[in-house]
Amino acid sequence: MTSDLGVDIAALSTWMDDKGLGSGRIGDVEPISGGTQNVLVRFSRGGRRFVLRRGPLHLRPTTNDALRKEMRLLDALGSTDVPHPRLIAGCRDESVLGGAVFYLMEPVDGFNAASPLPQRHAHDHLVRYRMGFAMVETLAALGAVDYEAVGLADFGHPDGFLDRQVPRWLSELESYARLEGYSGPNIVGVSHVADWLDRHRPQEFTPGIMHGDFHLANVMFSRTTAEVAAVVDWEMGTIGDPLLDLGWMLATWPDAADPTDLFGSEIASAGGLPGPSDIIARYAEYSERDVSAVPWYVVLACFKLGILLEGTYARACAGKAPMAVGERLHGLTLRLFDRARASIAGF
Repeated sequence: MTSDLGVDIAALSTWMDDKGLGSGRIGDVEPISGGTQNVLVRFSRGGRRFVLRRGPLHLRPTTNDALRKEMRLLDALGSTDVPHPRLIAGCRDESVLGGAVFYLMEPVDGFNAASPLPQRHAHDHLVRYRMGFAMVETLAALGAVDYEAVGLADFGHPDGFLDRQVPRWLSELESYARLEGYSGPNIVGVSHVADWLDRHRPQEFTPGIMHGDFHLANVMFSRTTAEVAAVVDWEMGTIGDPLLDLGWMLATWPDAADPTDLFGSEIASAGGLPGPSDIIARYAEYSERDVSAVPWYVVLACFKLGILLEGTYARACAGKAPMAVGERLHGLTLRLFDRARASIAGF
């Protein structure tokens, strides 16, 4: 029987039997909330806890391929010290769960910084300051992984990665016009930001593993220390320029003029986090990469993420997503382009 969580428990049980993953009844099934549109379900079997991840109930054309890539990336990271959810097993066969591929991973003993903070983390600003640096150090560790050595030589297309970014995302923005009900992007400065990015693009970079969506809401922290327990939601991972992950973190980070981060994280509201300049300096301390062009990566991150979020607003206008969600994300798009223009002005 398929639950309202999009998981056919009987089919999952049979598949796990075939894989030798425990025995007996699947129980304690419950959803895990979060910012992702994918389905996350926690359950137990044979005295062991599992977390299942699959695409949303209404699958998009690219969802299964993205999850297949995510499985492969998590499997490769298993040989590194980058904190991530440990992959148990993946199912690439769409027929098992009614059209959705899925994978099982170990539960992460930690908390999401977008959620209410544990008492120690909420009341000690030095702990929160260290949490910011722990994120940066994790990002530097990811960028230092030899992606070829862990079996990801053909995982992405790093050649011309930076050259492709502006035309790729302008094309994505233009494609939204095909959605009935969407009147077009009412975003100030798209062409200005795109032109600036093209004129100031770094001429070279060292390829590495990218998370692709690195921000506070995609990081889980230890409940007892300030360290990162796991980086989650790897579906946008690729081989590209890891400095874009740093730019993405900074694009969504609280600053003096805006004390909240882009996603309204509890930790950002509590304050005490390191500032952008401290984050860049910490990254430079833990990485061999040249950070002189980081402001460019911040602008690119604002540009790319803003266009991604605008896609949900366009789908909402077409009746394919909740309008309340679409309007909220459109507001975030406007904030991101405001940040991009401010960064350009101060470059």
